[in-house]
Order: sequence, then C-alpha cells, then structure tokens
Amino acid sequence: MTGDFEDAHAAGTEAERTEDACAAEAERTFAALPPARGGGFARTWWGQAWLKALEDTALDGQQVKLGRRHARAGAVGAVSVRPGRITAVVQDRDHTPHRSDVLLQQLSAAEWDRLLDLVADRAGHIAALLDHDMPPVLVEDAAACGIELLPGIGDLDSACSCGAWDHCAHTAALCYQVARLLDRDPFLLLLLRGRGERELLAEVQNRSAARAEAPEVEEIPSDGGVPAAEAYAARDILPPLPDPPPAVETPGAAPVLGGGTPPAPGVDPAALEFLIADTAARAQRLLAEALSPWHPDTPPPPALTTGQDAVRLAAAGPGAAVSSRLAAGSGREVRGLELAVRAWELGGPAGLAVLEEEWTLEPEALARAADRLAAAWTDGENRPRLRAAGNRWTVADGTAQLRYGPDGRWWAYRQDGGRWIPAGPASDDPAGALAEATEEVEAAARG
Repeated sequence: MTGDFEDAHAAGTEAERTEDACAAEAERTFAALPPARGGGFARTWWGQAWLKALEDTALDGQQVKLGRRHARAGAVGAVSVRPGRITAVVQDRDHTPHRSDVLLQQLSAAEWDRLLDLVADRAGHIAALLDHDMPPVLVEDAAACGIELLPGIGDLDSACSCGAWDHCAHTAALCYQVARLLDRDPFLLLLLRGRGERELLAEVQNRSAARAEAPEVEEIPSDGGVPAAEAYAARDILPPLPDPPPAVETPGAAPVLGGGTPPAPGVDPAALEFLIADTAARAQRLLAEALSPWHPDTPPPPALTTGQDAVRLAAAGPGAAVSSRLAAGSGREVRGLELAVRAWELGGPAGLAVLEEEWTLEPEALARAADRLAAAWTDGENRPRLRAAGNRWTVADGTAQLRYGPDGRWWAYRQDGGRWIPAGPASDDPAGALAEATEEVEAAARG
C-alpha cells in the first residue's frame, strides 16, 4: 500500500514538474542581440518566409527599410515571445523608446489536435523538430490538413506606442530581429501559434506512446495471403534485412561507341556517348540522395520540360556539335541556347523562365514590386528612370533592365547586340541588381 502511494506521489510530482515547466515556457525572453554587421537577417528558409510576410504585409516600404536599419544598428531591446504576441522596446535614432508588438493568430484547439496527430505519425517530423529544424515537408503536410504554420500576407499585425496604424519602423525592426531568433529556434514560431516546446513534445510523446500501446487489429487476408499476426510472429525466424547498398562515389565511365559498323541514319555516336555519361551521373546523384538521411522528408523536384532539359544538358558543355543539336531540338538558335545556359547557371529553371517568358503582374504583385523599387534608393542617391512593361523595368537609356521573378526576386539584364543578357543571379535588392548590370555595361563599353 505504501509503495502504491509512493508511486502515485512520484507520478504526480513528475506531472506537476512538467506542468510547471510548460507554464514557465509560455513566455520566453531573449536578451538584446548585438548589431548585425552585413549579411542578411535570415539564413533559414523559414526565417526568410517570416520576413517575406512582413514585406508583403507592410504598406510603406520606406518604413520597412528604416526598420531594417534600426535592427541592424542594434536598436531592438530584449524580445519577449508568448502565444500570439512578440514584444520589445525599440529606440529611434534620438534614443526615444517605443513599445512595439507584433501579433500572429494562434491555432485553434482543433488545429493543434490535427497538427499533433500529424507530427506523432511521422518520425521524421519529430526528429527534425528535436534538431531545431523545420523541414518544408512538415509545413506542406500541415497545409494539406488546413493548418498554416508560417505567416502569409496580412497575418502579421502590429501595435506600437508611436501611434502608427500600420507596420512602422519599430515593428519592422522587431520582425527583422525575430527572424534572427527564428533561425536559431523554429520552436518560437510554434510558441507564437500557441504551444511551447516542452508542452508540444510532451503531447507528441503521449500520442506516440498511445499509438504503440493500441491493440493490434487482425487483418483479414485476401485469397492466398498470410494473416498479419502470423507474418509478424515470423519475424524472429526470418533472416535479417540486408544492409543498404554502399554509396557510389563516382558515376561509371561511358562506353566508347566505336567499331566497324556505321551508325544508323540520324544517330550521332558522340551525342549518344554524352547522353550515356549524363544518365550515369544522374543515376549516381539520385542514388546518393535516396540513401541520405533527409531523403524521406524531402519532396521530389518538379520534372523538367523538354526545353528545360535541353538547356541543362547544354550547360554540361557537350561540345559544339551536340549543342547545335540541342538548340535545334528545343526550338532555339545556337546563340539563344547560349543565353539560356547562362540563365540556367545563374538560377536554374527560375532563371530560365525569367529569360524566356514575359508576363503581366497581378495588381497586388505589381503594387509590391513598385513599393520595393521606390524603397530601393534612399534620398540623395542617383535613382534611375525606369520604363515598366509587364514584369520588366528598363532603364531609360535602354542599356540595363530589371526583371521581376515569380518568387518576388529581381534579375538584372544588360543590352548587348540587340539581345538582353543575364547580368547576375537573383537578388532581393533591385538597386544592387541594377548596379551589377550597369557595371557589366560599363565594362563591356571599356573592353
């Protein structure tokens, strides 16, 4: 009797400790971060998604830009994170303090129930969260269940003692500082949505244990099948599974297609050897990815079109003869294929689409692009005159151009011999991208 009482008391004490820890975790406070010297504020994809939500939500791009300066200068004080709200004191340049809050809607009880079931059912999700990682597949699986973990347009509300009704420089600075914290610990996003790390992991563990202890249901075999209970019982007498195949360090060498027999009409042995070598290299890469620990939680990339795959092959440098065939097969001129290869090397399928396609922006996307352009140059800087057409903004003298990609990034182009040449990789800063294109124009003129 005494032992039962002691066990019950110990269990109750442990539950109380867990409850106290969860209650203490309901609000987390982080000391002020040092000034950010150069570089971006977010390295992880979820930190970048957080900042994109701010930039897409704020109506005044100048305030966002000023807030970025405040955050970079270390004007944001200690940051308090609790369900639905982030709070910090942000100082103006004259050291006037302002209490700033950023609000994000919490998940409902039903949404948390679905999310916890989802995480408990996928060991990869649990492992990633314990490693302070947020794999894209977790966010995609949650979205498929009707749960948006990351904020989107209009999801980040603001409140500041400066009296601004929209995001001001102070709340923008707070968002930039929070992006640095999210890089380190994605659990802060889940705390904002309503659950702390200890509470979340304890609930996931309870649900996983409940699933493991659930009674097995005997399956009715189909004709000629084996009952599930019988197959499970036989596991101790079956040989162990073989070890995974060893990693293939390098692809196999392509054969040399020679000999006395001439090839069939239209068959180019050199082109065929190149395709065999490319197939071997792709097979080696796919095998390495399949054996990697992150493969189960990584969504497959979209399949390439024939035109995209021709550019990918040409980027490998197959030689003039094969490149000429790739150009003809993909409906391009040789010079056009060379430009496509450059765009591919700078940005893959996205870079190629920006080179070869032109589209009309939706009103909201057009407004965001215009705001980004307006905020890219500060007062006193030499702001170029730009002519807009579709998703392209051309400098008045016709020597350089900015193109707005479907992902909201900017691509710089320069004019050369009547063609637009990609001048650099995608950038979040239109002013920096255009400066790079202008430098190439000037270098070409000097050369």
